[in-house]
Amino acid sequence: MPDRIYWDSNAFLAWLQNETDREAACRDTLDAAQRGEFLIMTSALTLAEVLWLKGAPKLTEDKADLLNRFFRRSSLRVVNLDRRIAQRAQRLVWESGIRPKDSIHVATALQYDCPVLETFDKPLISKGLDLEDIEIREPQPAAQGTLGV
Repeated sequence: MPDRIYWDSNAFLAWLQNETDREAACRDTLDAAQRGEFLIMTSALTLAEVLWLKGAPKLTEDKADLLNRFFRRSSLRVVNLDRRIAQRAQRLVWESGIRPKDSIHVATALQYDCPVLETFDKPLISKGLDLEDIEIREPQPAAQGTLGV
C-alpha cells in the first residue's frame, strides 16, 4: 500500500452523501487513513467541488461546519492549486484529453507523488490507462480476510 493516495472530489461526496454502493469503499479507505496506513491528499478545489457535483444533490449550508471539520482531519491533506500544478493540468488537457477540472486533480496527485488517484469518474479512469506514474481507480473496499483453509 502506498504512503499516500489522492482522492477526487466525487469520492469525498460519495462518503458525505452516503451513496449506495460507494459509501462502504470510501469508509474503508477513510478508516485505513485514520489508522495511519496512508495519507489521503486532495486539491483545495475539492473544498468547493464537494458542495455540488454534477448529477448529485447540493450539500446545504447547514453542513458547513461538519464539512470544514472533516477536511481538517490529520489523515487528510488539502493542498493548494498553484501555477505549476495549473500548467501541468493544461498539458494533461492537451496531451491526454482529460477534462480541465479532472486534470487539476491528476496534476495535483502527480505533483505530490501520489501513485494512486481514486475517483468514481469512469471517463477519467479510462483516460488514466494511458498515463504513467499513476493508477486511477475507484476507491477500494477493505480486503476480505481468508479462512486460512
